[in-house]
Amino acid sequence: MAADLDVVNLFVIAGGTLAIPILAFLASFLLWPSVLIKVYYWYWRRTLGLQVRYADCGGYRFCYSYRGKPGLRPSILMLHGFSAHKDTWLTVVKYLPKHLHIVCVDMPGHEGTTRTNTDDYSIQGQVRRIHQFVETIHLNRKPFHLVGTSMGGNVGGVYAACYPAELCSMTLICPDGIRHPCETKFDNHLQDLEHSNYMLSIPLIPTTPEEMEDMFRLCSHVRFRIPQQILQGLVDVRLPHNTFYEEVFMEIISDKSRYALQEHLHLITAPLQVIWGKQDQVVDVSGASVIAELLPGCRVDLLDNCGHSVVMEKPCRTAKLILEFIILQQNARGGTKKSS
Repeated sequence: MAADLDVVNLFVIAGGTLAIPILAFLASFLLWPSVLIKVYYWYWRRTLGLQVRYADCGGYRFCYSYRGKPGLRPSILMLHGFSAHKDTWLTVVKYLPKHLHIVCVDMPGHEGTTRTNTDDYSIQGQVRRIHQFVETIHLNRKPFHLVGTSMGGNVGGVYAACYPAELCSMTLICPDGIRHPCETKFDNHLQDLEHSNYMLSIPLIPTTPEEMEDMFRLCSHVRFRIPQQILQGLVDVRLPHNTFYEEVFMEIISDKSRYALQEHLHLITAPLQVIWGKQDQVVDVSGASVIAELLPGCRVDLLDNCGHSVVMEKPCRTAKLILEFIILQQNARGGTKKSS
């Protein structure tokens, strides 16, 4: 009987010990989902071996995560899209070799990077800031590979045009900044916004869980089942920044920035890879044809059953395509050197 009681006591103690983290998790999930989301990103950065660092330059601070050191393969700089952050790339980094030197930076004003009321958040203004970041961490000691998605693709393309000597190659994923021949669902939203003098809500700046769900439907062809608490947490994380996002949004759709990538395509000399989801409802896939026509040597990879959120919907495929392109270009450069 005494032994049985000991076993019972052991289970009670073990159950109580386990109950504490379980209850903490449930409380976070139900009461503070935004905290749980931050913990989630922290956990995945740690699991993938990414470290967060800050780079200061003249009173301006960039926040970035990195893994690996510069080696035989080119370093990779990753630029996220509008209202996102450096952790956008975690799903892709997961499938990239650990020996690669990878840098994921928070774009100007986003997440941990300095935000000021006087900064220029146009595409050209962001390009200047990213160049400042690159010089601060000495990433341009030798040519690197640049990856940009959506707004980050627009910035990345203009960066390549302005600083051609710094890049060995580049990947643009569903880049903004192109006059695509076919209209999308988002283009229709933009027209409605313009007609309302921007009084309507912006689909990419949700303020409620329902609007957040609508944004996911707009940006993703794959239908993810996201619990209401997580949707609320995502809204809670974004709400304090929505005024800033509105400012950036107005900048990037202005005449100065809206087609910045297309206006700079003729200046791009780095080998270019374009990855696009065929079902993109934000920036139509016909933009890939526009780029290919202006830059005939570029490689175009179109993904079936995929929308605008390529890095979330097809992370493994995206990582594989990027790595293949980097190796292909590096081998081509090696062959050129041998022949010369």
